[in-house]
Amino acid sequence: MSTAGFLLFLFSAVLAIVGAVITVTSERPLRAAMGLLMHVVALAALYLTLNSHLLAVLQLLIYAGAVVVLFVFVILLLGPAGEFAGNTEHLIGRVMAGCSAGAVLLLTAFSLSRHDAEFGPVPIDYGTVEGLGSALYRGAMAPFEMVSITLLVAVVGAVAISRVRTAREKASDAADAEARKLANAGGSN
Repeated sequence: MSTAGFLLFLFSAVLAIVGAVITVTSERPLRAAMGLLMHVVALAALYLTLNSHLLAVLQLLIYAGAVVVLFVFVILLLGPAGEFAGNTEHLIGRVMAGCSAGAVLLLTAFSLSRHDAEFGPVPIDYGTVEGLGSALYRGAMAPFEMVSITLLVAVVGAVAISRVRTAREKASDAADAEARKLANAGGSN
């Protein structure tokens, strides 16, 4: 890796860490979502420095273009002024849990860094669009299609649930409810 590439890698890594810290520590939900967006874009830049262009594009399309936008829509729907109510109860337990998780992470990283792993040759189409497409459609055609059908059903369900009802439909529902009410009242006498 060249010096400029290494500097871009370091800058992207620092930006990813800063975005993650903003996401976790921000008291305002919209600011946390913007921190997540910064983290996602920095990760895409990291993938670019590692010559994984497909992964960088997918990172931007899926996470920045869909997930973060969905989070922002939900935050704005629920109200952007919501703030985290600081709960100081059990603070010692939370700090201990965080330190324990950090210690486990450091021990795992240390133990993995002491082992020399031997890697075989990387195939020519590894990490390319063609390689991913052939892996998806040759080895995982049925699960891929099942996921697409599940997503289609979810979209149709979301549209059916969230559609705006017309005044005629509301009046018809009210008339049906009144008819049921009269039928139940007449049957109970």
